[in-house]
Amino acid sequence: MTDTALDKTFDPAQIEAKWYAHWEDNGLFHPERPDAQPFTIVNPPPNVTGSLHIGHALDNTLQDVVIRYERLRGKDALWVVGTDHAGIATQMVVERQMELRQDKRTNYTREEFVDKVWEWKHESGGTITGQLRRLGCSMDWSREQFTMDPHFTKAVVKVFVDLYNEGLIYRDKRLVNWDPRLKTAISDLEVETREIQGSFWHFKYPLSDGSGHIVVATTRPETMLADMAVAVNPDDDRYKALLERKATVTLPITGREIPIVADEHADPELGSGAVKITPGHDFNDFEVGKRAGFKPAEMLNMLDADAHVCQTADGLIPEQFLGVERFAAREMVVAEMKDLGLLIPHVTKDKEGNAHEHDAEPRTIQTPYGDRGGVVIEPWLTDQWYVDAEKLAQAPIEAVKSGAIEIVPKTWEKTFFNWMENIQPWCVSRQLWWGHRIPAWYGPDKDFEAGVGNAKFFVGVNEAEVQAQAAAFYDIPVENIRFAQEGESAGLRWLDEADPTVVLWQDSDVLDTWFSSALWPFATLGWPDENAPLLKKHYPNDLLVSGFDILFFWDARMAMQGLHFMKEVPWKRLYLHGLVRAADGQKMSKSKGNVVDPLGLIDQYGADALRFFMAAMESQGRDVKMDEKRVEGYRNFATKLWNAARFCQSNGIGASTSVAAPAATSAVNKWIIGEVVETLAELDKAMADLRFDAAANTVYHFVWDQFCDWYIELVKGNFDDETKAVAGWVLDQILVMLHPFMPFVTEELWSKMGDREGYPLITAKWPEPGASVDADAKREVEWLIALIGNLRGAKPELGIAPGARLTAYLEAPSESTKAIIERNGTAVDRLARLDAIHFEAAPAGPAMQVGAGDAMLTIPLEGVIDIAAEKARLEKALAASQKEARSLEGRLSNPKFVEKAKPEAVEKARADHAHHAAEAERLAAALERLG
Repeated sequence: MTDTALDKTFDPAQIEAKWYAHWEDNGLFHPERPDAQPFTIVNPPPNVTGSLHIGHALDNTLQDVVIRYERLRGKDALWVVGTDHAGIATQMVVERQMELRQDKRTNYTREEFVDKVWEWKHESGGTITGQLRRLGCSMDWSREQFTMDPHFTKAVVKVFVDLYNEGLIYRDKRLVNWDPRLKTAISDLEVETREIQGSFWHFKYPLSDGSGHIVVATTRPETMLADMAVAVNPDDDRYKALLERKATVTLPITGREIPIVADEHADPELGSGAVKITPGHDFNDFEVGKRAGFKPAEMLNMLDADAHVCQTADGLIPEQFLGVERFAAREMVVAEMKDLGLLIPHVTKDKEGNAHEHDAEPRTIQTPYGDRGGVVIEPWLTDQWYVDAEKLAQAPIEAVKSGAIEIVPKTWEKTFFNWMENIQPWCVSRQLWWGHRIPAWYGPDKDFEAGVGNAKFFVGVNEAEVQAQAAAFYDIPVENIRFAQEGESAGLRWLDEADPTVVLWQDSDVLDTWFSSALWPFATLGWPDENAPLLKKHYPNDLLVSGFDILFFWDARMAMQGLHFMKEVPWKRLYLHGLVRAADGQKMSKSKGNVVDPLGLIDQYGADALRFFMAAMESQGRDVKMDEKRVEGYRNFATKLWNAARFCQSNGIGASTSVAAPAATSAVNKWIIGEVVETLAELDKAMADLRFDAAANTVYHFVWDQFCDWYIELVKGNFDDETKAVAGWVLDQILVMLHPFMPFVTEELWSKMGDREGYPLITAKWPEPGASVDADAKREVEWLIALIGNLRGAKPELGIAPGARLTAYLEAPSESTKAIIERNGTAVDRLARLDAIHFEAAPAGPAMQVGAGDAMLTIPLEGVIDIAAEKARLEKALAASQKEARSLEGRLSNPKFVEKAKPEAVEKARADHAHHAAEAERLAAALERLG
């Protein structure tokens, strides 16, 4: 790339694809720096089914800002990239495509279906990786990972087997969140609660001895078919006699006799104080059932995987209910209870006092839905695999307490501790075909008659290990342990005494996607090979950038597995950012129609503008409000820098030849070098504190205000060799400091300002000015800036044309101020539009006062404007602003308005009040200037 003139206009589309290809093709995302200090981050692996949304844009922008910053600082910066196999999401995508062809998964063997998923992955699974490139993410694509890669699968299997052997993974019968649409268990974190308008029914349960009944209420009448008890509070006097005589009720419809049990779960203040207990279909009831002495294996299940009614173990559900969908069964149960005279109606009264009976009381019910399946979740009693999360959570808790893991912002620590200290067993099995299959094989009991049941399982990293375990267990030769093939009847044991054979079959479940992604910080670096070079150098990672919404899905689980298997934290710092919300603060959703497409913003404004917006608006965990006008503003910022570079180029200013600041003698050159020094210090501090907003705004104000607006204006027309050297050096420092935020425009300008083809900006050296702030030069230039700026601001307030030339008076100036004025006569004349500054008292008459440093200059206005007319104009405008400010102040001081008005209306009123108050203050100052 040679030194050529910059185009007249800045066009992001022309440079973005070119530069990204150049960086990637030349291996610049993984500079080989074997002796450099490592710096490592891993990206939260997006789903292989995913496409770039605005949350990805925020998350990955912040990571790229950090990795480019550390790369420029000379570190061996590694950004691990990859995608997650996303078990549920990917299987859903492939099955939907099959449905369009009137095909379905069950038409194929498991292996055939998995092959189809791999085909889809190779053809369509890379969408988001291309989109991350468009955003400018400098990830090390040469080491791209996938959570189903063979080396990753090896790590996953080892972790499962090791945890099992340590007693930290076990199989148990417990209630799970069952998604009837996806036909799999999902975690608590994948359940979203919605407020649904439902009903609350009251029923009579007859006492078995015929002495009366007990009243229960429920929002789920269909579960009555699997009730196992009625609970009452032990201190509830209404039921003490029933408890003492161990009374039972006989359930209507099923005829099942169930006990009345004492349990504090029953609240005497709610309804009748009696609660029906269905331990196989309710999480609270499950615990009550265990306390009442029911073992999980004894708890009744009344639903199949489709959430249709099936027969319970005692065979008491009437035939007409079998196979009925759960909500249709609800209607049938209510109708039958009504026919039996056991439904207690809900009575309401109209305005005239007339009573009306209804089957149920309307209620708003907190209802669990699957975040992917989109249907009501059913608590379902099944055998699943669990991780003892309580034990694994101890090390991360201590790591955060000791500071080995720093959570930023610190306010998230309380949430982290609360969840980790109350963590429940982690269900890691999923009833899918796509994913890491659980490395467990089942066989018959040792004293087992052929063809029945499965009472024993073996866990191992491969079939050979499992065969050895099974051979030892059954006391037969290893070669007599076989594995069932697809479709083959399993669980068989041939009892030929001469040559007994046992057939094992593998667990059909796969592991929860989050189980494998929990290994991301170390499995991506070569583990379980503990001598892998990347692992040795880049673990632990330095930083994890994550949305707070996956703190427990992913972050906490990485901390558990990293500390358990590596004996070190997975990362030293955890930065949690907020959500990107719509401009009005609402959460984005397709149903609301307020989703913003980041690729559309890139098409319109360029990736640099979107990235800068994300960084500038990210304020340590607070949600980011989308504001397209701000994105457009940052596109204008890039254009301003482009034009400044063109101006420099047209005046013979090119690339710097030194990392250190060049020698300077003039005040303005000393000043701008000092501004670089101060900006760099602020920027480094902000990055160390992970204050992305402060970092971005520090660079922004230096580029726009100090360099483009003031330095270029102050040196215009005076480009001697010193100024050219300083201006070229400062522009280079700008490009380096701005590069992490705006990589494309800065790399393009870097390449065009000098012949440095073998020295791209992406791997340039972070600024080391080797200079200090010259206090005298800073004071001098800031005095000039104050004079020019204040005078330019005062002119329009008084109706004076911007280009009008004026004369100023300054009586008895300090020696330093006098010296500044005498040294900068040209700038005062050209920029302040002052013919002269007389060091004497101003003549009598109307005048305005303009301050600069320790001086207050007087500027006569006689003959410049119509003083009386201007006073009248200002007084009228001041009265209007004061009136509007008082009106808004009255409205805002009214509690009723603040409490009842829409939040956006209150916010607008506050903004309007601030505007009018400031305007009144400005107009009063203008009047005061007129004397």
